[in-house]
Amino acid sequence: MSNSKKNYLPFCMWIIPLLFFTYQFILRLWPGLMMHQIMEQFSIDASHFGVLAALYYYGYSGMQIPVALMLERFSTRYVVFALILLCSLATLTFSYTSNWYLACLSRFLIGAGSAVGFLGVSKVVSEWFPKAQYARMIGFSFSVGLVGAIYGGKPVSLLVASYSWQQVILFLAAIALLIGLSAYLFLKSPLDFQSKENKQFKLSYFKTLLTSPFIWMLALANLLMVGSLEGFADVWGVSYLMTAFSLPKGEAAQLISFIFVGMLFGGPFLAFFSKRLGNYLVICLAGLLMAVAFLLLISSTEYNWYWFAGLLFIIGMMCCYQVIVFAAGAELVSSQLLGVTIALLNCINMLGGSFFHTIIGRVMDVFWTGAFNPDGTRLYTLESYKAALTLIPYCAIFGACLVGLLGFLLHYQRGREQTCAI
Repeated sequence: MSNSKKNYLPFCMWIIPLLFFTYQFILRLWPGLMMHQIMEQFSIDASHFGVLAALYYYGYSGMQIPVALMLERFSTRYVVFALILLCSLATLTFSYTSNWYLACLSRFLIGAGSAVGFLGVSKVVSEWFPKAQYARMIGFSFSVGLVGAIYGGKPVSLLVASYSWQQVILFLAAIALLIGLSAYLFLKSPLDFQSKENKQFKLSYFKTLLTSPFIWMLALANLLMVGSLEGFADVWGVSYLMTAFSLPKGEAAQLISFIFVGMLFGGPFLAFFSKRLGNYLVICLAGLLMAVAFLLLISSTEYNWYWFAGLLFIIGMMCCYQVIVFAAGAELVSSQLLGVTIALLNCINMLGGSFFHTIIGRVMDVFWTGAFNPDGTRLYTLESYKAALTLIPYCAIFGACLVGLLGFLLHYQRGREQTCAI
């Protein structure tokens, strides 16, 4: 093999799972762009829609550790292809069914298949790139992946305006299938790559991990603070802006994308300050600032594009506290527990999405005035949205305080250990 091929082959292998990682953000976001149509199709209220949206996160979080195990024990090519195929078939099923329970199962399976997105990228990078480049490639992959979230919303909303939502979902399923076939045909491991037994994800390690109160405090705080991203940006944000300010769906989706634009810059920004101020202080401050920006957003009564874009950008930057959470979690465990710790924190993080989607939908139904749209679906007022979305900043404040308490307890514990050592 020529040197030029050797230089380009790792990037060719990397681009295949990266395409799906980018694309799965669209699969994650599209219910929020089709909320009214889906509620009409299945004759459901906001509570049931919240459950439907939440099922993606149950599937995604539940498959984190199983997918990591499969990637270590089987060929990356087959695992990536199988889970993308599952995702495509589940999306296809959703587009054709009129059965509520089958739609729920399909949404759950879409989340389960999407779990291979980032984990597949991580595996391919570890196989094809030197260890010294791993962190850089993962960071770059995350930035590229966010492009799907930033630019995916408006095209999908435009397609929904021109075609039926079933046709749009059918199109999304076809794209996923093409990416899966590309993985099956072209993805492979290096000839000199020798799979080693993974000692990071053994189930016996869970006993040590699950008995750590510090890990659980960090995981709970992460869950409470994730509402701006996995509750608002993923599903409820577009419909809120449309209701509050009578915005077209495309413009509302474009505004929400500023959260993801902010995330492109938030990772390096927060990482810079975490080295100087410490992980726990930065996470705490990020949660508080995110809560303040969100309260300013939902308390605004007049529409100003620049004001809203700026607030959403700040919220997005502060959402990158999650990167610092993983760094803080890594400091709490030994090296052999690192992999399973990150998987557990990511699992709880994604469960935050299901928590917020479910509770927001239920609160909206509590504040429903009894009015209906002409098509028979429930009409939710601005007051219903505000009452439900106000939970997001208050949960973020509670989570930030919990992180502050955790930082204090760890500082106190280390101080005692140093005293005893003297």
